[in-house]
Amino acid sequence: MSGGREIFLVGLSHKSAPIEVRERVALTGDALKAALCDLKETEGVAEALVVSTCNRVEVFVHSSGDEPARRFFTCRSSEASEHLYVKHGVDAIRHLFRVSSSLDSMVVGEQQILGQVKEAYGLASAASAAGSYFSRLCNRAFATAKRVRTETDIGKGATSMSQVAVELVEKIFGDLRGRSILLVGAGKMGALSAKALQVLGADRILVTNRSPERGQALATQVGGTFRPWDELTRLLVEADVVIVSTGAPTFVLTRDMLHGVMKARRHRSICLIDLAVPRNVDPACADLGDVYAYDVDDMEKVVASTQEARKGEALRAEAIIEAEVMAFAKEREARAALPVLAELRRHAEKIARAEAERTLAQVGLKLDEKGRKSVEAMAQAIVNKLLHGPTARLKEAAASGDSSLPGAAAELFGIDNEPAAEKEPRAGNGTGRASAAASERS
Repeated sequence: MSGGREIFLVGLSHKSAPIEVRERVALTGDALKAALCDLKETEGVAEALVVSTCNRVEVFVHSSGDEPARRFFTCRSSEASEHLYVKHGVDAIRHLFRVSSSLDSMVVGEQQILGQVKEAYGLASAASAAGSYFSRLCNRAFATAKRVRTETDIGKGATSMSQVAVELVEKIFGDLRGRSILLVGAGKMGALSAKALQVLGADRILVTNRSPERGQALATQVGGTFRPWDELTRLLVEADVVIVSTGAPTFVLTRDMLHGVMKARRHRSICLIDLAVPRNVDPACADLGDVYAYDVDDMEKVVASTQEARKGEALRAEAIIEAEVMAFAKEREARAALPVLAELRRHAEKIARAEAERTLAQVGLKLDEKGRKSVEAMAQAIVNKLLHGPTARLKEAAASGDSSLPGAAAELFGIDNEPAAEKEPRAGNGTGRASAAASERS
């Protein structure tokens, strides 16, 4: 590996950690930008990428070790270390490709995760935390996800989180004719869920949000009515299904609030679907009579029964991902071997020229032009014959994914084997990378 660096992944997800742990380490906006800046300034870290969604928080670093990525979690939650998974090298690459292709999602085949990974890469690029290595890695991951989407039926009929919400509501109410849906927050997931719930016959959608502009825009998008945030309690009395998805770091709906609401509703049933991480609905609300409260972890129980039908497509997708992972790894190792080969040849040829010149300086007057060229040709021939075996072996090692041999050769001959493209200075505003990321997301 160049300069002793390798890709490391440290993360936790819905598979390894409960939501109460995930919400303590989840970051968005300025907090995520600050965390990226801290990571890229850590000694030994060349590049960094953080994927933070409602179902996972994963830190990828191109570095000399995984400790900086581990600290990202442990400094935010003492419990996080019990739930972390760690991967490096090809295993970390494979994981990113699987995540981007939605094979590691709670809902296999869902499309939202690819956009979230693209956003994560765009943010890391804009913060100058992602450089040439993650540029190649992420773009290959995005291309792989596209192959999976077009060459398999993994997304055909896939259950999205919004469809899961429909299933939950249908189990409780049967249909929504004559009932009201309330969207608390202007999140994308809430909007998708509201549209999905319309198929159950809901004829009234209410929207409230701290930002009136965003709230009104969402209400227009879903054919609903916007109401001011200070009417939240009154709206809870009116609505039958409440979908909560805000960026608030704490509970928006509390047990005490719902206790008063249920009295005003005369204990008419209400369904609360919390799509936010950190959670926006106090779990204690579910203890109240006639309150059905679900968070993103509860969704997994509903999803489990729908995954069987896509197992065959998932296997086809895994084969595509494995081929792409191996191709990327081999290309990477080939890039590591090429500088070694070039430097080794330059090193040998420099010695050969120096020795030829010294020999010619001693016997040059006794040789004609043809004789001088013969001496120079002999020196070059010795270089070619000596390097033929090492060159072939280094190329074979690169093709097989063996990164140890190029590194050993570089160390043995005192050669710098870091590709020039990865020696770029880390200082700067990252404008070019941000533009490329923006283009990728569009």
